[in-house]
Amino acid sequence: MKHKLAIIHTTPVTVDSLKALANELLPGVEVMNWVDDSILPQLAANGGQIDEIEDRFRQYALIAEKAGASCILSACSSIGELVSRVGPQLSIPIIRIDDAMAEFAVSSSETIGVAATLETTLQPTKRLISGKAALAGKAVHIEAVVAKSAYQKLLAGDKEGHDVELAEVLRELASKTDLVVLAQASMARVISQFTSEEQTRFLSSPRLGMLRVKQVIEQL
Repeated sequence: MKHKLAIIHTTPVTVDSLKALANELLPGVEVMNWVDDSILPQLAANGGQIDEIEDRFRQYALIAEKAGASCILSACSSIGELVSRVGPQLSIPIIRIDDAMAEFAVSSSETIGVAATLETTLQPTKRLISGKAALAGKAVHIEAVVAKSAYQKLLAGDKEGHDVELAEVLRELASKTDLVVLAQASMARVISQFTSEEQTRFLSSPRLGMLRVKQVIEQL
């Protein structure tokens, strides 16, 4: 039986990179994408109230299930907490893209940096890491930073300016912590420009998230 992976995105930015990762790590698995780029602006306007998004997210998950998906990957950390709410209503597994990353961060570090360009992504990521630490019975210290002006540059179409500013913020945070977690999957491409030694100080969710999907699909 050929498996299908449904990915729910809140930005078109993650579509190509996650599809490439799926093709690399899950050869033969068909990828289906749902993109709703109205979610992040809505969360920015309402202060991150994901309750307003819950019903819409559930509908996307149910549609993916009806379309024959074997597994669903939620590609957005801002709405990651909806996965545990919607999961029990599905007959197929649904995975948070940042779940495996948070587990790895807690298992390998005591002072963890969390970087985001959106405030709405920062808080869910901090809660996820704190929750994983509590489950592991481990005390961790979280240093968080939001590169707001970098995101504004991205919105204005200044991709290069966004990357330069974000890289500066990330390097500064890395100098104060054991490891830096990137709260948004879309931030991963910025660290790909760093030296291989520098890159070991950062964790991004896409590859770890897709490896978790691989584990789940192999067990189906």
